[in-house]
Amino acid sequence: MHPRRPDGFDGLGYRGGGRDEQGFGGAFPARSFTSGSDLGHWVTTPPDIPGSRNLHWGEKSPPYGVPSASTPHEGPAEEPFPGGCSTSVQGQSTEQLNRFAGFGIGLASLFTENVLAHPCIVLRRQCQVNYHARHYHLTPFTIINIMYSFNKTQGPRALWKGMGSTFIVQGVTLGAEGIISEFTPLPREISHKWNPKQIGEHLLLKSLTYMVAMPFYSASLIETVQSEIIRDNTGILECVKEGIGRVIGLGVPHSKRLLPLLSLVFPTVLHGVLHYIISSIIQKFVLLILKRKTYNNHLAESTSPVQSMLDAYFPELIANFAASLCSDVILYPLETVLHRLHIQGTRTIIDNTDLGYEVLPINTQYEGMRDCINTIKQEEGMLGFYKGFGAVIIQYTLHAAVLQITKIIYSTLLQNSI
Repeated sequence: MHPRRPDGFDGLGYRGGGRDEQGFGGAFPARSFTSGSDLGHWVTTPPDIPGSRNLHWGEKSPPYGVPSASTPHEGPAEEPFPGGCSTSVQGQSTEQLNRFAGFGIGLASLFTENVLAHPCIVLRRQCQVNYHARHYHLTPFTIINIMYSFNKTQGPRALWKGMGSTFIVQGVTLGAEGIISEFTPLPREISHKWNPKQIGEHLLLKSLTYMVAMPFYSASLIETVQSEIIRDNTGILECVKEGIGRVIGLGVPHSKRLLPLLSLVFPTVLHGVLHYIISSIIQKFVLLILKRKTYNNHLAESTSPVQSMLDAYFPELIANFAASLCSDVILYPLETVLHRLHIQGTRTIIDNTDLGYEVLPINTQYEGMRDCINTIKQEEGMLGFYKGFGAVIIQYTLHAAVLQITKIIYSTLLQNSI
């Protein structure tokens, strides 16, 4: 289970650590503390948020009270030279530009992942749970066509439904992880001096977090695939209400085909942990390659000032993008099985992804994860696990385009300011 969010910035991995410190997983590498104080885990330094400081690759913020290398030593005051004031003003202007641009780059990436890409998530999930579908929508061309049909017959809301519930799932996941880690010895972060026991405890924390968020994820899934034609105007907290009702057995009546939550624990945790591991490994690998490439360029003195400033922000975003893309592609068949198990027996009515103007009921009768896999393989073929894959292509193409446009705009602003 993963709340659509590339793991790099899914809310589970962000720890506020420095860029060049080693950790395991998450959008930003974890910071390891060396203080021996008993309260060391309560006290942290502000994170190096992209744009908050004018840092280049591999640099760290100097501790408070320690003069930086660029700070001049005390001595006789030098006479001001002509143009010195304008140079200082230009330097301050460039620094301000770097800070605002850094935040702008991060916000653009988050906006793309959580808002612009949501219609792709809606179509992707609807295709995955539609076992009636004859058209698998493996390419982006058919996905664009069905998006146009839904928008024409149901309005724009048909492509943006359930977006609020996805944020709620992310919040529940982040909160559950923090609470569990505070009341248990399970570590939220893994230092560079890791050992197998520490990794096992960290993955156990992730597993418990996915278990807590599982009923809310199921409720969010229903909101994103339920047809807008028969859907009532539910509130933003309907996801929380349905999730709690699923746990205690109250709320909207379900059919006898509804699978108990205990039978959903294994596929949900398996998908979430594998997604976390794969995205973490790929992120570290890509980041290592980009760091080595940047380091070699600096040694060859072939890096322009503009490129040096770009290297302070974009390697992390590129690594997060690659990690999320690879993990989503690799685990797409497992995600299809997971969504079908979660949606079974919930009396959900979905849109007809073949025609774009009818609705269909979900009447599957899977007995479990193994039966679901075998049934899809026999009745729909191996490509049945990849229904709606064209939406993934559109989603990450859009994300890559936004990153590239942001990079061009930032480069232009830097060239005009230098």
